[in-house]
Order: sequence, then C-alpha cells, then structure tokens
Amino acid sequence: MKLVSYKTEDKEHLGIYANGHIYNLNSCDKLIPDNMNAFLEGGEPLMERAKKVNQDILDGSLAPKEEVFYELLAPVPHPTSCRDGYAFRQHVAAARRNRKVDMIAEFDQYPIFYFTNHNAIQGPGEIECMPDHFQKLDFELEVAVVIGKKGRNIKASEADEYIAGYTIMNDMSARTLQMEEMLLNLGPAKGKDFSTVIGPWLVTPDELEQYKVAAKENHVGNAYNLKMTCKVNGIEVSSGNMADMDWTFAEIIERCAYGVDILPGDVIGSGTVGTGCFLELNGTGLLNDPNYQVQWLQPDDHVEMEITGLGALTNNITKVDTDFSILALKK
Repeated sequence: MKLVSYKTEDKEHLGIYANGHIYNLNSCDKLIPDNMNAFLEGGEPLMERAKKVNQDILDGSLAPKEEVFYELLAPVPHPTSCRDGYAFRQHVAAARRNRKVDMIAEFDQYPIFYFTNHNAIQGPGEIECMPDHFQKLDFELEVAVVIGKKGRNIKASEADEYIAGYTIMNDMSARTLQMEEMLLNLGPAKGKDFSTVIGPWLVTPDELEQYKVAAKENHVGNAYNLKMTCKVNGIEVSSGNMADMDWTFAEIIERCAYGVDILPGDVIGSGTVGTGCFLELNGTGLLNDPNYQVQWLQPDDHVEMEITGLGALTNNITKVDTDFSILALKK
C-alpha cells in the first residue's frame, strides 16, 4: 500500500495511491482519520483498515471518487522527529579517502545518526533556498523509514516490526555552511536544517517483500535489493542500491530507542548511498583528475530521485530573491 498526504483548498488530507490515482481514505472508511499523524498513532488496527480499502480498490469491489486537483505533500508532513543515519560504508569510505584521511574504525562498531529539523520536511515540488545555501548546494540520495508504533529499548531483532513504511529521502545540504560550522565539532546545523525532502508516498513493508535479501554479514534486520538513482536536469549523476546498507534500519532503530521513546511519525534516514551526493562525486573526480569540473545544485535545477518500489521524488530548486546572508555576518 502506498500512503500519501496531499492538500486541496489549503486543507491537508490522507490518501492512498492506487491504480495511478489518489483516493481519500476517510471518504472510504470514516474510522480512518484524515491526516497522517493521527492515522499512525492509531497503530495496526487503522493500518489494517487502510489495507482493506486499498485491496478493495485494486480488485474493483470499491470505486471511490478519485482526487483530481491536489498538491502532493511529504507523506508525513509533520514528523514527530527526524533523524538521519550513516549506514553506507561505501559513501563514508569514499568521502574520507577523498579528504586523504583513513577510514574511521568506529563506523563498523555502531550505527550513528543526527537529528535534523523535523519542521523543515518537504515533499515533491518546489524547494526554496536562500543565497547562502547555494554556496555548494548538494543533494543526498537516501531511503527513510517512518515509525508506526511507540517503543523504547527495542532490540534489533524486533525493530523491523516498528516500521510503518519506507520512502525516498533527499537530505539537502549547504556544504559551505556545514563545513564551516563543523570545524567547531558541533552539528550539522545550518548546513542541513533548511530542507529535508521525503516522498512521494509511504510504502508499507509488505510491498517490498519481493525485494528482500540477506543483511550484511554480522548484521541483523531486513534488507532490500532496491536500485537507487538520482538525475539532475535529466542526467543521471548517482546510482546505488539499498542492499549496500551496512547498518540495517533495525540496528539504527535499536540505537535510536535506547533509553528513549520512538514515536509514530518519527522519520529516520539511511544516510547517503555510495555516489549519492556531489560532495563525494566531486571529491572522487578531483582525486582522479585535478581538472575535474565540480558540480553543485543551481537555481532552477530539476532533481529526480528514483528507488525501486518506492517511486520517484521530483523537486525544482529555486532561489529566494534576497541579499540576506549569514555567511556575511561572520566576525
């Protein structure tokens, strides 16, 4: 099942995407709330009701009116929190190699994550960026999960049960801001908190069963063979696979939930897939060729991320018309 959040006449709604159309879930079953947060808080009973509506539409026993005029939002427009992991060893190793530093041994010891701004979640469509963001503006190709039930001190062997669904994530990054502030060993902060993009829908785990593969050796949890690509202005710049995650989402959730509650509506990203950002691609290019032409996102760029089973997330990058700069405020 593919769950969506969308807006009509400035009101947010919860729907399902089936047979190429969006249908309002509350219109099909009045016991299902008309927003994603309340739906997720309702847990498994509401999820099962939604799956029945979805199946009835697919087999033709239910023919509700489809939505025609709508704005597609992030599938979870108002997450309770947003964490981002660091699960792909290939990306970490390449980034460190490009900086001419050794691979950090701690990567293989435990999964890590950082908190980003859950109030800056966006979905498909236009992404407005400030002038400072365009100082090395970057995409990051990732997968994210959304938590579907409350838990604490969850073992990795049980953690997949807490996942309501999967979606594409683009962890937008303003690299100049990020690198400057992280010199102080704190962050990332302003280099990240302006936009994290997820979408186009939330795919329930049952739809991915056909892609399931074994986790990496000595790791626990579900893994999936899902091709991941990113195109900028129609040109493919990144290609990877979710199966290359070294740390599983189950293991990341285990660490997230140690001593604290995870909640329905929490978003957790995988971290960047290998080759999944310009920072890595530029570094590798310059390492091999000093004359390599680096690339960063520019105003009016079109970014399309596609992941097998999860759809395609498309965004247009725009620049706010202002001369306000926090980089210019440095003492």
